[in-house]
Amino acid sequence: MPGDLPNAVLFACTQNVIRSPMAAAIMKHFYGHKVYVASAGVKPGEPDPFIATVLDEIGIDLGKHRPHDFADLEDASFDLAVSLSPEAHHWAMELTRTMAIETEYWPTMDPSAVYGSREQILDSYRAVRDGLEDRIRARFGALSARGV
Repeated sequence: MPGDLPNAVLFACTQNVIRSPMAAAIMKHFYGHKVYVASAGVKPGEPDPFIATVLDEIGIDLGKHRPHDFADLEDASFDLAVSLSPEAHHWAMELTRTMAIETEYWPTMDPSAVYGSREQILDSYRAVRDGLEDRIRARFGALSARGV
């Protein structure tokens, strides 16, 4: 339900390299003082340099994020799992077998599939970033940095 803040939310994608860490960083920036936020992938990939660039453009620091998978999660007590890729949605649905967890599927394009100039590639990452921020705003309410 829009505006409802869970106590703990997990964002998941295929490799925990772009989409899920981006969504988690945005969520932490705006709601981190009220909500525990984590991200994971079906399998860990290699860090992507473009994600830090596009998050930095809007004043969000990716921190020391290192890609990891579901087994690496320190805490598995989530109220909500938001999957951003089909592979991650399958894993999120598996979580519902053993946990009381809500799942939502937000199909999100993988911007690393875009080819072209550096600026064209960055534009695809910006589109994903902006789409995730809009989706988070719609799902969890108005955003105001650190002051929700």
